[in-house]
Amino acid sequence: MRVGPSFREGPGPTRDQRHATHNGGVLFPYGTPSRRGAGAEAAATLRRIAGAMPARHVGERPAAVLRETSMEEKLDRLFHLKEHGTTVKTEVLAGLTTFVTAAYVLAVNPSVMGATGMDTGAVFTATALVCFLGTLAMALLTNYPFVLVPSMGLNAYFAYTVVLGMGYSWEVALAAIFVEGVVFALISLTSLRDKIFEAIPLNLKYAISTGIGLFITIIGLKNSGLVVSSPATLVSVFSFSGSLADGTFSTAGISVVLFVAGLMITGVLMARNVKGNILVGIIITWVLGIVCELCGIYVPDPAAGYMSLLPDFSNGLAIPSLAPTFMKMDFSRIADLGFIVVAFAFLLTSLFDTVGSLIGLGAKAELLDEDGNMPGVGRAMGAESVATMIAGALGNSATCCSVECAAGIAEGGRTGLMGLTTGVLFLLSMFLSPFFLAIPSFATAPALVIVGSLMASSVLSIDFGDPTESIPAFLCFVGMPFCYSIVEGISLGIISYVAINLLAGNAKKISPMMYVLAVVFIVKYILI
Repeated sequence: MRVGPSFREGPGPTRDQRHATHNGGVLFPYGTPSRRGAGAEAAATLRRIAGAMPARHVGERPAAVLRETSMEEKLDRLFHLKEHGTTVKTEVLAGLTTFVTAAYVLAVNPSVMGATGMDTGAVFTATALVCFLGTLAMALLTNYPFVLVPSMGLNAYFAYTVVLGMGYSWEVALAAIFVEGVVFALISLTSLRDKIFEAIPLNLKYAISTGIGLFITIIGLKNSGLVVSSPATLVSVFSFSGSLADGTFSTAGISVVLFVAGLMITGVLMARNVKGNILVGIIITWVLGIVCELCGIYVPDPAAGYMSLLPDFSNGLAIPSLAPTFMKMDFSRIADLGFIVVAFAFLLTSLFDTVGSLIGLGAKAELLDEDGNMPGVGRAMGAESVATMIAGALGNSATCCSVECAAGIAEGGRTGLMGLTTGVLFLLSMFLSPFFLAIPSFATAPALVIVGSLMASSVLSIDFGDPTESIPAFLCFVGMPFCYSIVEGISLGIISYVAINLLAGNAKKISPMMYVLAVVFIVKYILI
C-alpha cells in the first residue's frame, strides 16, 4: 500500500519498506544482506511495520504514514468533487450563498401559512426541518447542487385558495399535500418521469432556463421595492420624489437606494472576478444598511414591513415547538371531488415546477447531456416527493426546487455538497434565526437580479429562425415573469408548441407525451 501526502488510507509500510530487509538499522531495498539470519530479522521488521510501530523503528519514516484519510478526501470520494472540477471551499461558499438568498422563506412561509390559523412558530420550525431533510435527500440521492424549500407559490395557494377560499381546514389541506407527495413518489418510480422530462423539446428547455432567469429577476426587483404595482400600467418604477413627499424615504426610499448600490457593488465584484462575489455583495449591502440605521438614515417601521437590520436576540435562541402542526393531517375528506381537485392542483404544480427548475438549473450547472436530458432525474424527483411527504407530516406546504440555488451555482457549486451545506445552515437557523432573518430583502435582491441575468443567457441557444420553435419558446420564457409562475410559462410553451406544429403540418415532430401534456394543461385551465 502506498502511503504519503496524497494517499492516506491508514497505517502501512512504504514501497521501500515492503521490499527491504534490516541490517543494523540500514534498509536494503529489493535485496538481502549476506549475513546469516537476515531473513528472520527482515520478517520481524515487516511485522513491526504492519503493527503500526513508531516510524523510528523502521528508518524514521514521516508520521503521515499513520494518519487517517483527511476529511477533504472523504468528501471528494462522496461527492466526486475533482470529477466536477470543484473544491470543498467552493461548494461550502456556494452553499452559504444559496442559504443567504433563500433564507427569506423562513420569514415569509410562516407569515403566509399563519393566515390559515396555523401556529407560526411551529411553521417556522417545520420550514427549517423540511429544508434540511429535503435538501439532504437531494444531496445524497443525486449529488446535484439543488436545494428543496417550501414553494412560495403553493403556500399561497394552500392558504388563500384551499383554506380561506374553498373553506377546507388547514388539516385537510395538509392531507392533500401528503397525498400529492405519495403520487409524486409513484411517478418518480416509473418511466413516466423520464418520458415527461425527455418529451420537452430542446428549444423549450432553453426557454425554461431563460424564463426562470427572468422570473428570478422580477422577484428580485419586486423584493427590492424598485418595481412597484400600478393600476394603470400593472407595474411601474419606484417614485423617489413621491417617497420624499409622503415621508417614506427613510424606509422604502433608502431601501431602494441600498438595493441599487448593492447591485452596482456586486456587478463590480463579478467584473473583477472576486471570489464569492455574490455573497460578498450581500454582506456589504447589509452592512451598509446597518450603518444607515445606526446613523438614522434608515428608520425601521415594522408596521410597514421594514424591520430593524440588527439581529434581535431578545427572545433567546429557543426553538419553537412543532407540536401544534406535527401529524395533524385530516384525511376525512379524501373521497370528495374538491379534495381530489386540490391534490391534483398541488401535484401538477409541483411536478412541472420541479421539471422546469431541474432543466433550468441543470443547464446552468452543466448537468444536461447533449440532448438536453439530465441523468438521474428520477432520483431528483424522488427526493422532491420525499420532501413533500415530510412537509405534509410536519405541517408545511409542498416543496419545490429552489430557484435561489442558482446563486450558489453561479458561485461554482456543482455537487450535492453545496446543497448539504445549505441544508445544514437551515437546520442551524432554528438556533440562530434572529441573525439569519435580519438580512433584509434589499440585500439579497441584487443577487437574484444578477443570477437572473446569468440564467437568461440561455436565450442565445434558442433557434429563432424557425417560428414553430421560437414562438412557443418565446411564450414560455415571457410567461414565467408576466404570469409570476414557472408552471404557467411551461404550460403556455407546451400548448402553443403542440398547436402551432400540428397546424403547420409538423405533427411528426410532436411526441405522444407532448400531446398528453398539452391536454393535461388545458384540462387544468378548465377545472382549476
